[in-house]
Amino acid sequence: MSMIALDRGARHGLTLAWRGILKIRKNPEQLMDVTLAPIIFLVIFTYLFGGALAGDTDAYLQMLVPGIMVMNLLQGSMTAGVQLNTDASKGVFDRFRSMPIARSAPLIGAVLADVVRYLVCILVLLVVATIMGFRVQTGPVELVIAIGLGLVFALCFCWASVFVGMLLKTPQAVQGLMFVLIMPLTFGSNVFVGTSTMPGWLKAWADISPVTLMADALRGLLNGGPIAGPLTGSLIWMVAAVAVFFPAAMWAYRKRV
Repeated sequence: MSMIALDRGARHGLTLAWRGILKIRKNPEQLMDVTLAPIIFLVIFTYLFGGALAGDTDAYLQMLVPGIMVMNLLQGSMTAGVQLNTDASKGVFDRFRSMPIARSAPLIGAVLADVVRYLVCILVLLVVATIMGFRVQTGPVELVIAIGLGLVFALCFCWASVFVGMLLKTPQAVQGLMFVLIMPLTFGSNVFVGTSTMPGWLKAWADISPVTLMADALRGLLNGGPIAGPLTGSLIWMVAAVAVFFPAAMWAYRKRV
């Protein structure tokens, strides 16, 4: 029965994911955050701080792009929680509850639909970075693996946004809390500067931060360098994120509906 329920939940989740993708197609302005934010952060940090931090904007760009990729994927993951909270506020979940679908399907569908947003975020970032002078130093296989790894990372951590979205009462509150949580997480990492320049207490956290580890894994895939260590750490963080926030999100969802 459990396998049947799992298959049923997956099928219904994919159906609702297609609903989310259609909403994006009809309202492409929903992609503004994942198209404008990567460009803004990339341009500002490269040309404003690149020379001061690295002495060379080209070298800094090579270090920055993988980190910006992780940062913007995390920021893009906020949308799942905000949109689910909006659906709950408008009574959409009441309609879902009256339908013969798996209880987990609305949450799974919202998460899977966000793959489109994450992919757009990555592609826009890479195109603009290439125009600015960024070059993949490895090969097409490593590039595809890096993109796939970034997508999985975002899908795992977006369950935190889903949990917050089901827990709080308004979309504004969800967006505000997630922003407060994500910004220190991304800036307290090696996305913009090496951890060796940080105070000891901050360096200790930044070295094991999921953002640092994923950024280093992507740097290894795109620029060449060690991959195994940061990739292992990233996978541990991703499994932990799903293990903690998926059941928490389901609990909050059942409590709300």
